Formats: sequence, C-alpha cells, structure tokens
Amino acid sequence: MAGFWDWSIEFMSILRRNTDYALRAMVNLAGHYGGDVVATRQLSAEEDISYQYAAKIMQLLHAAGLVKSTMGSHGGFSLARPPQEVSLLDIIKAVQGAVSLNDCFLDADACPRRSTCVISAKIAGLQEYIEKSLAGITLAEFATDSMSEHVNAPKEK
Repeated sequence: MAGFWDWSIEFMSILRRNTDYALRAMVNLAGHYGGDVVATRQLSAEEDISYQYAAKIMQLLHAAGLVKSTMGSHGGFSLARPPQEVSLLDIIKAVQGAVSLNDCFLDADACPRRSTCVISAKIAGLQEYIEKSLAGITLAEFATDSMSEHVNAPKEK
C-alpha cells in the first residue's frame, strides 16, 4: 500500500517547483522594493535557482505584469506593484495557472456529470476557501518574515 500513498502525495502537490522558485524570486525583489533593480544572475545566485530557469520565471512574471524590467548593463527586475498589493494567488497564476482541486473547477465542460456530482458540490467550498486564502496572503508578509529571519539570525564570529 506504500506505493499508493507515495503516488497520492505526489499527485496532491499544489505548488510546483517553478512556483516555489518564483516565490523566492518575488520575495527577494520585495526586499529591494523602492531601491535598486535586481539582475537575473543575482536572483539566480541568491535564491539557488539555475540562471536559465530564473530567466524563464522572470519572463512569466513580467508577462503577468508582476515585475518590470530595466534594460542595460545595470538593468534587472523590480516589482511592478508594492509588495502588499501582490498576492500569493497572483504569483501562482502567473507561473502555473489557476489552482484547482479538480479539472471540473477549471472547465465546466470537463465532466458531463458536473451538475449532479455530489463530490464537485462538496469540494466547491474548499476550492473557494483555497482561492480566497491564497489571495489574502501578500508578498509583503513573506518579505517581512524573510527580513526578520535575517535580523534574528545568529551572528557569525
């Protein structure tokens, strides 16, 4: 039975690896909000993301309007909006698309039984709760937590 549980745990992943990387990059940018732009190479090094992957993620975030880019030798990225105006849901949607517990929540035509499905009806409330929760968590909260970790970290001797 261990094989079943291993599979189900993998299947239940809501946040994908690229979303985790995007969150790290966005928290980094939030820490620089109102200051200098951050180059992709710097984001890559500081957040332990391959440069190529970081470049792709920044393109997705830029296309979604979450970051703006500055060209040139001292160019890089910065947040397009204040950290308190960027939700976790915004970042997830930009990188991996909508979060859905089941395909029927993404597409009304995905299942011919949707109108009579007791499973769909019961899970709809959970789907709504997840979306509202993700929309209520802002980048500012992550940035504040990240900054306090660095401030409270033990000093090296």
